[in-house]
Amino acid sequence: MTKPDDHITEAEDAVAEEDGEVTGLPYRDGVGVMLFNASGRVFVARRIDMPSEAWQMPQGGIDPGETLRAAALRELEEEIGTAKAEVIAEGRDWLTYEFPHWLLPKVWDGRYRGQRQKWFAMRFTGDDADINIATETPEFLDWKWEDINLLPEIIVPFKRRLYQDIISEFGYLALSRGDVS
Repeated sequence: MTKPDDHITEAEDAVAEEDGEVTGLPYRDGVGVMLFNASGRVFVARRIDMPSEAWQMPQGGIDPGETLRAAALRELEEEIGTAKAEVIAEGRDWLTYEFPHWLLPKVWDGRYRGQRQKWFAMRFTGDDADINIATETPEFLDWKWEDINLLPEIIVPFKRRLYQDIISEFGYLALSRGDVS
C-alpha cells in the first residue's frame, strides 16, 4: 500500500538532513521491549495509525522521574494490556532511529528527529489470553509471536537498522530456547 508521501525519496531525506532540517532537532528519549514467549518467539503488533502491514515491538516514552525499567514495564502494560513479564536483559547502549523526512511534521509536531531508546529483553510470564491490545488508548490492530529473524522484514523501513541492532544484542535469548535457527 502506498502512502500519500511515498514520492519523497531517501535522497531527498538526505538533502533535508544536510540542510539542517533534521540534524538540528533532538531525539525523543524512550524505551523498547523485546518480549519473548516460552518458545523464544518475539511479540510484535501492527499499529493502528499505519496504513501498511508494518509491525513493531512495544515501545514508548519515559515519564518524568520514572526509571527506565519502570517505563518499559508501564509501556508494556499500556500497549498490550499486561505487564506479566520479567526483565532478562538490558541493552548496553542507547539505540537511535530517525524519522523519514515526510514523517517529521506528523510525529510529535516535528519537534524530534527520531527516538533514542534503551531496550529491554523480557520473558513473558503470562498466557496469551492475558494479552489485550484493546487498551484504554489502543495503538495496535493485531498481534502475533514472530520468529526473531523475520523482524527486520516486517518493520517499517526506517526502523530496520534499529531492529537489526536489537537482534544482534538479544538474539542469543531466542536461540537459547532452541526453536529459532
